[in-house]
Formats: sequence, C-alpha cells, structure tokens
Amino acid sequence: MSQMPELTKLVSSLKIRVNPKPLKMSNARGPEGRLIRLRKTVTALVKYERVEINWHKGQEARGYAERLISDAIRHGDTHKDTMEMASYWLEEKQLVHKLFKVLAPRFSDINGPFTRVLRLPRPLHSVQDRVILELRGNLFPAIVPEPHNKNLLTNILVDEARREYKTKKYSEFEEDLSKSEPEPSRL
Repeated sequence: MSQMPELTKLVSSLKIRVNPKPLKMSNARGPEGRLIRLRKTVTALVKYERVEINWHKGQEARGYAERLISDAIRHGDTHKDTMEMASYWLEEKQLVHKLFKVLAPRFSDINGPFTRVLRLPRPLHSVQDRVILELRGNLFPAIVPEPHNKNLLTNILVDEARREYKTKKYSEFEEDLSKSEPEPSRL
C-alpha cells in the first residue's frame, strides 16, 4: 500500500477554476460541433497567443488550453498520451512542436495560470460579452496599462500643479461663500 504513488502526482493540477459542467453553448451540429469550435479556439490561441472571442467560449477554451500546456510541461513530448492529446486539440501539426519546444519551456517556471482572460467593453446594442484570451508572456503589447508611477518627474510636476490648482479654487470658493453670506441678524 505504501508503494502506491500519490493521486495528486498522477493528474496535473490546473491553476484556474474550471466549471465542472460544460457551458450550454448551442451548436447546430450538436456536441461534435461544440468540440470542433473549441478545438479551433485552442488552436488559434496556441498559434497567435491572443484571441478575441465570446465570453462563454473563452472560459471553456481556457480550461482546455491550461490542461494542454500543463500536461506538456509535466510529461514532455515523449509521453504517448500527451502527444495524442496535443495532436487532437491542435489542428495544425506544426503547433504541436511549438507547444513542446516553445511554450512548455516558457511556462515551466511559472507558478500561476498560463492564460489570462480580459473582458472587453460591450459595444452599443450588443448582447454578447467579448473577452481577450491570451497566453502570458506573449510578444504583444500589454492591454492593461501599467500602473501610475509617482516617481517620474513629469508625474510629480503634474501632481503638484493639480494640487496648487485645487487649493486656489478652494480659496476662491471660500471667498465667494463669505461674500454671499448675509450677516446674522440680532434679535
């Protein structure tokens, strides 16, 4: 009994929360069409490293992409089941090479999720939420701007000018209030 490996070491753990039930995405071709759509999304994510899709499709494809990358890191390209899973989910066979030789070494040291989902603003008269599903560490510029750095000279000067402007406006407002207030009448 002590020679049995731990169960947690047999199955790779995902670093994101995955809904246990598949989302109810309607497709005219049924479950087969749903899997084809998810395969195309995972293929596009590995190929372009950033895709813009509907929210439901992005959430479900994220789980499959995370599992694919996690198994590629864990087992490598010599593991038969991992290679079969990679060749099933990636429709273009040169992307299997990219998964094992480029993405797996890139993510081997990361201790968090390998993908990121960012919601886009909803366009006017649209009912579907759109998201950007991207692999971390891609070559594209960041979508979320970097936080405000208060130590830059231009930011210090702008903050000081803003503070002086506010104090000037407050003093003018107080003067106007004191001029417009009538003196209290004595009874």
